[in-house]
Amino acid sequence: MPAAALLPDPQRDVNEMPSRVPPPPLVPLSTLLPAEPLLLMGAGPVPIPHAVARANGVVINHLGETMDKVIAAVKAMSRYAFQTNAEKVLGVGGPASGAMEMAMASFVWPGRKVLCLKSGTFSGRLGEMALGLGGTVKFLEPEVATPVSAQAVADAFARERFDVVTIAQGETSCGLLNVELPQIAAIAREHGAIVVVDAVVTLSTMPMRMDEWGIDAAVTGGQKGLSSIPGVSLIAFSDRAWKVVGERPSPRSHWCFDAERAWRFWGYQQYHYTAPVPGILALHEALRLICDETLERRFERHRVSSEALQRGIEAMGLSLFVPRSHRLNSVVAITIPKGVDGARVRKTMSTQYNVEISGAFGLDVVRIGQMGEQCRSHNLFKVLYAMGMAFRKEGVKLDVAAGMAALEEALSGESESVG
Repeated sequence: MPAAALLPDPQRDVNEMPSRVPPPPLVPLSTLLPAEPLLLMGAGPVPIPHAVARANGVVINHLGETMDKVIAAVKAMSRYAFQTNAEKVLGVGGPASGAMEMAMASFVWPGRKVLCLKSGTFSGRLGEMALGLGGTVKFLEPEVATPVSAQAVADAFARERFDVVTIAQGETSCGLLNVELPQIAAIAREHGAIVVVDAVVTLSTMPMRMDEWGIDAAVTGGQKGLSSIPGVSLIAFSDRAWKVVGERPSPRSHWCFDAERAWRFWGYQQYHYTAPVPGILALHEALRLICDETLERRFERHRVSSEALQRGIEAMGLSLFVPRSHRLNSVVAITIPKGVDGARVRKTMSTQYNVEISGAFGLDVVRIGQMGEQCRSHNLFKVLYAMGMAFRKEGVKLDVAAGMAALEEALSGESESVG
């Protein structure tokens, strides 16, 4: 048979040509979603305010004059959230891990040495990224549920030189706060190292003072403390860090996450790639609400909410995974009693009580988030009751009433703080 006979007939009407792959059965989204939306009380994403949801439904020209004004406002409000006067504040079209990729791709290349302060899964991810970029990485990992000490960092620098130090201010995977971050940053800068901080669950939930503490690059995601949507994140570079960005001796390994290319859009409103417009508009509204509340009041709301919930959990008869002195206000980890299936507890909570919390990464804990809109009194009561009853169903002897009473007592007189 001639080869031409195997080719499609160019004269044939394409509308007569049947699809080679048939369409799948159609499934409306309404049939997939639960009749009553789950209350998201895990480690993210979190519930979003109405203003954020409305903004997320709008599309405008990503290179138009209106977007120019939005970008200017997002940068100004982000500087307030990061507590920095640095010029280079950028949004990233991607999750917080994308912002981490941008940070690491800016500072790490073959021959660069990185000290990764690993408190758990997410802080360890920064080190994994550095390895992928060709850096030489030293992991400094304290015992589980123990913060990294400034002395351990000083000892590491006494033994060898590092170009970059990475740390998570709050380790999401276990609810740990690295309380000595300011001292660690100071030590790193004394030795000329760039300091990269994961502030994903701490930005706007507790103090994170970028300029005062000498942090060179800080990253966060929209879907946690900021109470915005997933998929758009933020990164801020100090002036010192931006100088390193410009002095890189080799081409960057990423294109989308190239900070200098990204600054064409975030600094000069020039094309980089099509920006995630609805996500940026949602981020604008989330940041506006933070600025309106003020950081001081927001920090207090998170502190009150978290401490009250912790009291309720302990009064009920459960134990918290991290000691009080270095416990996050934004994510709290609860130890699963021996012999109990944590996945079944979470399943009961979601199916019977319409409340969702998080599991963990290899740890025998479940995690409750208290970030942004999660920190409202009605949410705290609902998640505590649902968790207590779910554990009781698994045979754990708990006094749920005592836990609810302790929560109510802790919140008494603080209703204005938590809403």
